Amino acid sequence: METGSDNSKIAKIVYVLYVVNLLLGVTALVGIIVAYIYRGSSSAMVAEHFRYQIRTFWMGLLYSVIAGLTWTIMIGWLVLIFYVIWLIIRSVKGFKALAENKAPDNVDSWLF
Repeated sequence: METGSDNSKIAKIVYVLYVVNLLLGVTALVGIIVAYIYRGSSSAMVAEHFRYQIRTFWMGLLYSVIAGLTWTIMIGWLVLIFYVIWLIIRSVKGFKALAENKAPDNVDSWLF
């Protein structure tokens, strides 16, 4: 396994995979698998990023399901727009914190 400092590069890649998922639709699956694999072998700070990424995936999946279920009553559009903005903000905030060698803020938050 790689060291914690090397795992920060992997965590950055996961953030990028989450944003690219908005275009390709499958890269988040790769991202969550990577996050689960590397969180145990990382430094405490990087492990918090992987935890943040794992929560981002599962909350994003929930938001996507809600958008799909409410699509026919037009609320789904609003939920989908919220999801896209939410994912971008969360990923950028996490990437920025990682670049500054900080743990992400509010790991347990359902918002940003």
